[in-house]
Amino acid sequence: MSTWEAIYGIWLREFKVFKREKSRVITSLFTPLLWIFGFGGGLGPNISIGDVNYQVFIYPGILTMSILFSSVFFGVYIVWDRKIDILKEILVAPISRTAIFFGKALGGVTDSMIEGTIMLLIGVALGISFTLITTILVLLFLLILTIGLVSLGLMLGSVLTSPESFGTVVSFLVFPLFFFSGALFPLENLPAWLALLTYIDPVTYAVDGIRGILIRNARFPLIADFSILCVFAFVMIQAGAFFFRRMQ
Repeated sequence: MSTWEAIYGIWLREFKVFKREKSRVITSLFTPLLWIFGFGGGLGPNISIGDVNYQVFIYPGILTMSILFSSVFFGVYIVWDRKIDILKEILVAPISRTAIFFGKALGGVTDSMIEGTIMLLIGVALGISFTLITTILVLLFLLILTIGLVSLGLMLGSVLTSPESFGTVVSFLVFPLFFFSGALFPLENLPAWLALLTYIDPVTYAVDGIRGILIRNARFPLIADFSILCVFAFVMIQAGAFFFRRMQ
């Protein structure tokens, strides 16, 4: 079996699992919708950022949140595969650990991007205007972010041995990534300590880039946002593949 065939086979398994678990899509959309229409709708009439309605302002942040949670939590499937011995069968197959990692990562990226694409329709409901160019750019930002976050989730899944420990560690990680990304507030005029946290949060640059594309309200140049995201994704891919090669 060639490396590409191995990657495709593992991706196909993950995609078939995703298609059987339709409830995953529904539940993954519930929290973002709650934030947009519950939190954003409640504060929207009372808060505006410039001339932008607050509900529209937080939409790029909530869009990236849906990607953040689904991508990182994808790593739990490594934990479950280990518990039911499917992972053991894959690891002893005559294919490289790197191929296994990329097959799993591709499956996770596919799942998360489907959910993220569905979330784009919510933006239309909020009155955000999508053109072909803006749609492609938003999807590109989401894709790079997803690659990095899925790799991070797989790395954690390769070193954590129980669903409980995985859930605890990931919850401890993803909530700060979300709250310090500027998803719910502008990045200008922040206290020094909070500004520092937003600058070292990779999700910040996805939120800022998508916000700049959709509502022209960005803190950093678009090319800077995209470049930092690419560096983050590259580092996470290398780290994820490294830990997969040493997984027991």
